[in-house]
Amino acid sequence: MKNHALVFALLLLPLSAWAQQAHRDHISPYAGEEERDIKSLSADDVAELKRGGGWGLAKAAELNGVPGPSHVLAMREALALTPTQLRTVEELFARMQKAAIDEGERLNSLEAKLETRFRSGSIDEVQLRQQLNGIEASRANLRYIHLAAHLQLADVLSRDQVVRYNELRGYAAR
Repeated sequence: MKNHALVFALLLLPLSAWAQQAHRDHISPYAGEEERDIKSLSADDVAELKRGGGWGLAKAAELNGVPGPSHVLAMREALALTPTQLRTVEELFARMQKAAIDEGERLNSLEAKLETRFRSGSIDEVQLRQQLNGIEASRANLRYIHLAAHLQLADVLSRDQVVRYNELRGYAAR
């Protein structure tokens, strides 16, 4: 009887390991995120939006050699900004940040509303489309705010400052 129990146990071990692996294969990469207040946004995302941060929305400009005001301010000495340039960049950054904070609050609010509708089960496909249209319009506005600031800054810096900016940021020579 002991041999049967041993054989049975030896047969169950691989089956148990297989069952555990099958379970792990189906675990969502989102596991744990169901505790978020707004499921589609991490705490870092919410914080970035609240502070008017870039949230990676200006990569089209940044990675194509068009500097951003936040980074230019951080590099003011290395870029040898003139007093006039510094004042212009500070004003541009302040306008951009205020607009980004306002739009970030709007985006957070719209995402929270979508979250609430799904949580309560009070959404249909028509409402879903309306909600998503509002969310995506807000995201597009936020992206515009950041990219427009990059464009406006292009007229403020000299070609040498732009080249230096890109070197300092670690991008290929432009």
